[in-house]
Amino acid sequence: MPNFEGTWKMKSSANFEDLLKALGVNPMLRKVAVAAASKPHVEIKQNGEHFYIKTSTNIRTTEINFLIGEEFNEETVDGRKCKSLATWESENKIYCTQTLLSGSGPKTFWSRELKGDELVLNFGADDVVCTRIYVRA
Repeated sequence: MPNFEGTWKMKSSANFEDLLKALGVNPMLRKVAVAAASKPHVEIKQNGEHFYIKTSTNIRTTEINFLIGEEFNEETVDGRKCKSLATWESENKIYCTQTLLSGSGPKTFWSRELKGDELVLNFGADDVVCTRIYVRA
């Protein structure tokens, strides 16, 4: 079983503002969000298939707690409440679908994959995908 546990710092990010635009976030809030999320601190605790992921920025901290294969409550990147389901897409990759609890919007998802010493986080809205690469701190 892959070991996602640890403290991670972001090495690179691509398409974050495009993702926010696809989610309908207004231009002023996009600028604030891009600046605030430029240096997220990620802490992952893992016990088998049980995960706790805390992502902290200067503006906001999010925490998710889930078991692979069991639905859990979460918020999309733009703060809408959803039901999420994380499954193993491959030996080193978790893929999570998000279903909005109310309203409508693009289909959202995230994935986390271990590639060597890096953690690759993809999150998307329909066909717009933001990729963030993290290294252990």
